[in-house]
Amino acid sequence: MANELVQVLDVEKRYRNGKRKVPALNGIKLSVKKGEILGIVGPSGSGKTTLLNLIGGLGRPSNGKIVVDGKDLSDLGNRELTDFRLQKIGFIFQFYNLIPTLNATENVALPMSLASVKKPERDNRARELLRVVGMGPRMDHLPNQLSGGEQQRVAVARALANNPPLILGDEPTGDLDSTAAKKLVELIRSLRKDTRITFIIVTHDPLVVAGCDRVCSIRDGKISKEFTQSELDHYRNSSRDSMEDLLM
Repeated sequence: MANELVQVLDVEKRYRNGKRKVPALNGIKLSVKKGEILGIVGPSGSGKTTLLNLIGGLGRPSNGKIVVDGKDLSDLGNRELTDFRLQKIGFIFQFYNLIPTLNATENVALPMSLASVKKPERDNRARELLRVVGMGPRMDHLPNQLSGGEQQRVAVARALANNPPLILGDEPTGDLDSTAAKKLVELIRSLRKDTRITFIIVTHDPLVVAGCDRVCSIRDGKISKEFTQSELDHYRNSSRDSMEDLLM
């Protein structure tokens, strides 16, 4: 459908463990609208990160298919898939994954370099993105000169570098204190409002869940429940303990 950026259609994923095939995902069906912030929750080992990786083209399903921005990822060869990820998908990780020898501007410019953007253009865009995420005064600093929250903001700017329609986050607040986590959630919601970028975020953090438009809970490789906007509003207006109950 025209308003859907991501479609996950009957996706299964099995891993081989010796002679056994271990199921990680069991017939996942999921659609994500353009401009939506979708949270994915569930216990460890439930398949959350596996699903995120498949949507990001970091693996291939055993069965079913994944369509991102109108492109069936199963139709792409390895080189085409690498190019697709570079242009269409940004990634935010728990531990930032910044290059320690590059300053903030150089880290943000790196994906544009891989996409063959000319240096003056990528440097200008990197600086502008750092200003957008509130890191303008720190753009010449190395990662070890930045706090965890500041490093994650640089990582968000890097994810935006090639102007992708989709950003995937794997526990993006997992290494942040509650103040920095809240600021990151506010930044993500602001970016969605201004750019209509779609975010899919795997999380255990009630602060992130509270900032999502919709949340899917995964158990045993299947979507066990979806939390609608009205249900999330109820949890937002309740205590933090109530939001944590949603994650159980």
